[in-house]
Amino acid sequence: MKRLHIHVGVEDLSKSVGFYSTLFGAEPTVIKSDYAKWMLDDPRLNFAISTRGSKPGLDHLGFQVDEAGELADLKERAEAADLAMLDEGETTCCYARSEKHWITDPQGIAWEHFHTLGNIP
Repeated sequence: MKRLHIHVGVEDLSKSVGFYSTLFGAEPTVIKSDYAKWMLDDPRLNFAISTRGSKPGLDHLGFQVDEAGELADLKERAEAADLAMLDEGETTCCYARSEKHWITDPQGIAWEHFHTLGNIP
């Protein structure tokens, strides 16, 4: 099953954690000095914020999948649509180890497709 992923760059992590915790009615499942993430089930959403981006606002969108086969399906769709793809394979990012690739939509918005393999410090 897929989970929509939204990553937003913020200027003040603490203030934004307070805002989104109230908005979602839940505390982050991961919080670091430069990053926070909520894994919501209703709606099924992986929502992350960080202070690492170049400017505040939408950083990227994506789909997190539960199984490697789902990631392969997304990769096949991207290849069939003749989209330029950056295949990172197994990599580390956002305090997790993942298998992932990236595509960019016609407006220049980056989409990340990934299967999380485990957490890292």
